[in-house]
Amino acid sequence: MSTETEVRIGVYEAMFLASQTAAASFGDLIDHINSLFERANAEVISMKKWDERRLAYEIDKQKRGVYILAYFKCPTDMVPHLERDVVISDKLLRVLVTSADHLTAEEIAGFNDMDGLATETKLKAQAGEVKESEGSKKVHLGAPVASEMTPVKEAPKAEAPKAEEAPAPEAAADDAGDKAEEKAAE
Repeated sequence: MSTETEVRIGVYEAMFLASQTAAASFGDLIDHINSLFERANAEVISMKKWDERRLAYEIDKQKRGVYILAYFKCPTDMVPHLERDVVISDKLLRVLVTSADHLTAEEIAGFNDMDGLATETKLKAQAGEVKESEGSKKVHLGAPVASEMTPVKEAPKAEAPKAEEAPAPEAAADDAGDKAEEKAAE
């Protein structure tokens, strides 16, 4: 007789909700999610950024969030450990894990956008570098140099309408009365 029990492996769908502050360093967020999968002995089948939107209600003082959808294979007894790790995490606000047995492998593969995640990670990293370099250029001590000062354009002033252009209300009434008299005379 064997005393070993068979480890059951299931296919799961997980929807992660991350705060926008965590999503600002998108590469770190994806690495964090992958490390959580590693801790749960899970194999990621597909992952993609699902959406970035306003939340229905505030969660931990966050009004907006980034949703990341992932499909993975994992031992069934490790799913609660994954959920517990997300609760402990400071980068992720929520997770919803459901069974994905109803989906075929082709349908799951259709959700795979790991290349898009890598591209977005690179773009956000480059944008962060550009913002940091621009910020460092603007820091100066003392009074601004005349060449750095940008002239402020004044808004054009709206001119008041001239009295000659707009007929006086009495004149408009007189014109209407004259026209009515002309029609009656005809």
